[in-house]
Amino acid sequence: MLQALDGPAVRRWAELAVLALTANRAAIDHINVYPVADNDTGTNLLQTMRAAAEAAANTAAEERSDRVLAALADGALHSARGNSGLLLSQVLRGIAQQAEGRAPMGADLFREALRRGLQLAGQSVARPVEGTLLTVLRAAVDACRDTAEELPDVVGVATRASIDALRLTRTQLPELNSAGVVDAGGRGLVILLDSLHAVVCDAQRLAVDSPAVLDSGPPADEQPRHDSDYEYEVMYLLSEAPASVAADLRTRLAGLGDCVSVADTGQVLREPTTPATWAVHVHCDDIGAAIESGVELGRVHDIRVTRFADQVGEAARGGSGRRGPAASGDLSEGRVVLAVTRGGGLESLFRAEGALTLHIDERAVPEARELLEAVLDTGYGDVLLLPNEESLARPAEDAAQAALRAGIEVVVVPTASPVQGLAALAVHDPNRRTADDTVALAEAAAATRRGELSVAAGEALTWVGYCRSGDLLGMLDGEVVLIGDDRLRAACLLLDRMLSSGGELVTALIPDHAPSALPTVLAEHLRGTHPEVELICYSCGESSTELMLGVE
Repeated sequence: MLQALDGPAVRRWAELAVLALTANRAAIDHINVYPVADNDTGTNLLQTMRAAAEAAANTAAEERSDRVLAALADGALHSARGNSGLLLSQVLRGIAQQAEGRAPMGADLFREALRRGLQLAGQSVARPVEGTLLTVLRAAVDACRDTAEELPDVVGVATRASIDALRLTRTQLPELNSAGVVDAGGRGLVILLDSLHAVVCDAQRLAVDSPAVLDSGPPADEQPRHDSDYEYEVMYLLSEAPASVAADLRTRLAGLGDCVSVADTGQVLREPTTPATWAVHVHCDDIGAAIESGVELGRVHDIRVTRFADQVGEAARGGSGRRGPAASGDLSEGRVVLAVTRGGGLESLFRAEGALTLHIDERAVPEARELLEAVLDTGYGDVLLLPNEESLARPAEDAAQAALRAGIEVVVVPTASPVQGLAALAVHDPNRRTADDTVALAEAAAATRRGELSVAAGEALTWVGYCRSGDLLGMLDGEVVLIGDDRLRAACLLLDRMLSSGGELVTALIPDHAPSALPTVLAEHLRGTHPEVELICYSCGESSTELMLGVE
């Protein structure tokens, strides 16, 4: 367990929070009935936290926790979406401010930081209401005020208190009580704290219920709606304005509408006349008046206007605010295989074998969030995930854990290359029990030796000597076993190394740019050296490799 948050732990917290919000976005959108039933709280929280996580990920690997927290808050502050996203940004800003110059973050500092987050979030709202995100946050702050001195204990107490407070929100607001749900923004805060608990306490989760389980919500066939007295949500940034204008702006906007928030995006400790930048949010009918209220006080920019009727209409048509399969219980029966593929050729190959695919660019580095979204998009409650790359093992496991919390069972089959993925897919039987099918796929992948021929990008020391830029590298199960300069000869040598311990079937994935004679050369070489071995060649389209081989 962690006794203090360092930079990598903060980045990990952001990653897990984004994953959890991705998995629960549709369900949180569905229970969004206050202050406006516009089905977007989960989406707004996710977009805000995603921007925060991206900003944190761009910090240096060795950066101190306070610097990473500052980047996290800055990303959220400048990309906040909706009232819930703005409040989330203020919580992160308060934590970052309290941590400044005091890295790493231990138990005492966490207590102070959470209290500061509550203070800033509360100050940003013109008319705080009980039964919302602020209520849940206040319960967490109060609960950990006098707890033990260990960070895991303090985070655990705060998270448990937020879960208990969330359940009570149903009784604190008539709108929530009538719909039979808890507060959507409060649910998002619970996810944030629970993700931190998972980082600090060795992946242990406390919030075991997804919104779909915790709250029945409105009937499944009920159309999305909005019951605001106003037609528009207006958000913008106000720069070059002194700190003293915040109260005046809140008053002006309160005269135009409701859900007014004016939040400072910079440092709090400044002179009243020092220019500041404010994130502004209001629900109103007069868009021009809301913007003009800011223009009179400073420079208005990054204006975003949403018409509630349009947003709800999009949700009814299945847009971003729709109730997803995991939230509605409409997951398809049966089991599906989802394979990660690079290049159109591999995608077609896996699809032809009956798998769904997540197609990624040749040099892209997919995140766990992208894998999770692909899992959610399958619409199935039982998914076998083939990452097909060694580097994707951890993101795939993260995605699987997040999907489980959305009611989807995902098993990651350890395929470190496309050839292992194809071997696993060949033995897939959807009529078997999931456990038996998983074992069969994993055994098939493990029994397949993987080889790859690629071009060295620069000079390096390998197990078989120095290589120079442009040399051909033969890789066997991730290790360099030969260096060459002739593609056809290197391919045959690599194949010999792979068959030195036996094999019955060779699968060759050949890219478009490979020599046209390569399949013939491989076949003739096997006839002369291993006539008992079968060879199957497939085109894999564009690829950064020169050849991929699998031996079963």
